[in-house]
Amino acid sequence: MSTTPNHLFYTKEHEWVESLGGNRYRIGITDYAQSALGDIVYIQLPKMDSELTAGSVCGEVESTKSVSEIYAPISGRVVAVNQSLDKTPESMNQDAYGAGWIAEIEAGSNFDQSALMSAAQYQEITA
Repeated sequence: MSTTPNHLFYTKEHEWVESLGGNRYRIGITDYAQSALGDIVYIQLPKMDSELTAGSVCGEVESTKSVSEIYAPISGRVVAVNQSLDKTPESMNQDAYGAGWIAEIEAGSNFDQSALMSAAQYQEITA
């Protein structure tokens, strides 16, 4: 059974979003997604300072089973990336909501969280 922390927001493509305060958000893939992927061996991170559009491809995760695209859960500018995933991509399997985070995004002032799902809503689609 995968975990779904209540304080995060989710997308149907299995990404999570955490508010860090102000207009800064941390993103990653869900525990459900990492479990479905299997052992993660490589991740292509978004580029620093790139502008992301919600729903567009912003990276890629390669596992021993398949390669999957990562979709930007929100629009904004990439202000940090988790460089440690270059050396330890398995962190996404071990701690999807902690050490396995992918990037931090500075969202525009018109960011609307209502486009994202709550933990309860996300659990309904993964049940």
